[in-house]
Amino acid sequence: MDERLKRVAEIAEEHHCAGANLIAIMQEIQSEFKYLSEQDLTLVAEKLGISTAKVYSVATFYENFSLEPKGKHIIKVCAGTACHVRKSGPIYDAIHDYLELKGKSKTSADGLFTLETVACLGACGLAPVMTIDGEVHAKMTPESAVELLKEIRAKESAE
Repeated sequence: MDERLKRVAEIAEEHHCAGANLIAIMQEIQSEFKYLSEQDLTLVAEKLGISTAKVYSVATFYENFSLEPKGKHIIKVCAGTACHVRKSGPIYDAIHDYLELKGKSKTSADGLFTLETVACLGACGLAPVMTIDGEVHAKMTPESAVELLKEIRAKESAE
């Protein structure tokens, strides 16, 4: 068993392998590894004595769970009414193009960024809004959004 799966087993055991703790177990695994792998979910089902289908149904029901690896920096572009009206769509498109995302992929090839949309960030007065790693960036434009990502990428390269 590899190190990741050993840690997943430990997390399940720390939660007493109780089915009632399934969401908490999955949250902890995702917090540590940024996503839930197929092997993670299978092992959790085994440890908790429940079907893999049940674990997958929980993982796919809740939007906060990810079944694919996420980048180091998580970008969330608001698609709520206020942001949409103030043109958050072109911001998303500019970021998508800058990151050269293909198909349904949300994570850049270098693993640095993951791009997501959210229904509302609760900052309507600052629209259009996006967050990077939870930090709010207000009154964005496609150009300012891409510039911000370029700065982060340059900082990452320098480290």
